[in-house]
Amino acid sequence: MKCELGDICDITSSKRIFAHEYRTLGVPFFRGKEIIEKQGGKPVSTELFIEETRYAEIKAKHGVPQKGDILLTSVGTLGVPYVVQNECFYFKDGNITWFRNFRNAESQFIYYWLLSPFGRNQIDSKSIGSTQKALTIDALLGFEIDLPPLSEQRTIAATLSALDEKIANNRKINHHLEQMAQAIFRSWFVDFEPWGGEMPSDWRHTTLNELCSLISKGITPKYDDSIEQLVINQKCIRNRTIDLTLARRHNPKAINEKWLCFGDILINSTGEGTLGRAAQFLFDFDNIVVDSHVTIVRPKDDELIAYLGQWCLSRESLFASMSSGSTGQTDLPRERLKLLEMLLPERETLRDFTSVVTPLLQKRVESGKESSRLTTLRDTLLPRLMSGELSVADLSAAK
Repeated sequence: MKCELGDICDITSSKRIFAHEYRTLGVPFFRGKEIIEKQGGKPVSTELFIEETRYAEIKAKHGVPQKGDILLTSVGTLGVPYVVQNECFYFKDGNITWFRNFRNAESQFIYYWLLSPFGRNQIDSKSIGSTQKALTIDALLGFEIDLPPLSEQRTIAATLSALDEKIANNRKINHHLEQMAQAIFRSWFVDFEPWGGEMPSDWRHTTLNELCSLISKGITPKYDDSIEQLVINQKCIRNRTIDLTLARRHNPKAINEKWLCFGDILINSTGEGTLGRAAQFLFDFDNIVVDSHVTIVRPKDDELIAYLGQWCLSRESLFASMSSGSTGQTDLPRERLKLLEMLLPERETLRDFTSVVTPLLQKRVESGKESSRLTTLRDTLLPRLMSGELSVADLSAAK
């Protein structure tokens, strides 16, 4: 059934909340940035709140987001949808559009339709503005959608949701494993707990450069979607992990030392808010580089991989504080990185630490690989299901 979005749900916005109404405690208040983080399963990085009495007043007069409603970023970074869960929050007018009161439509299906090429095409074609793109409510009401029967919508949504739930669960597992590795690192190399709280006398102070075979910015890529080689950008590095699904394809000039190796540490090195984020490359792929906004820190030998990786991951705030340049043009100087002072334990301790932490890292790698496979499967199924190329009957037969 062909229809418009305005036929199957109400599309509106929130009541205005002014800056002077922001609080440090109360009911969470989200802008576009926070909705994007929640959609990606990431923790909210900037916490704003409004008073509970103000929220209660709005709820009584105008309503607030309910489970199953959809919020869509509508200014700047356009078209990121989020399905509301069992949660209590309010959101900024203008930046986010609210889909509610669905009629003969499954909101989870509409969520995936908005992510599909068919939804994206309309988002791109019907946005307005040049310097800052925006989606108006009138434009969204007129979005054309080919809507299957409700039972099919639910089957399609359930299939895609099952994949997303597994990906989200893997993300939680990896976060827990990362916390465990960091706790062990602090216990050994900050608090010296195995040695009674005192640093062993045979450890020495050194510099990061002494323990690395390479500290270098990446390449300037030539993008080409037909090539299999990948280039990691700053968007790929967040929450101490690397999301290869956000990497782009490029046509390399030649294979050189900047092709990533297992154990390389990657540090975002440009721009406020992103500069300083770090993650360790724990994949066995041989076709990946980073662009010039990311710095590669390569351990000199295998015994240093676990130690240097955890050291760098615990220093994100330090890296961010080392930036130079003007606002909006900040950069992490390579020479400052090289001169950073650090402890060097003796080899036996490094080997022991590696043996303890490596199983945690291996579990993270396997979980990450599974998530990549599931993401590829989801992204392959999504357009085929939305176009009708793959039917509900096909899904049932495949089970």
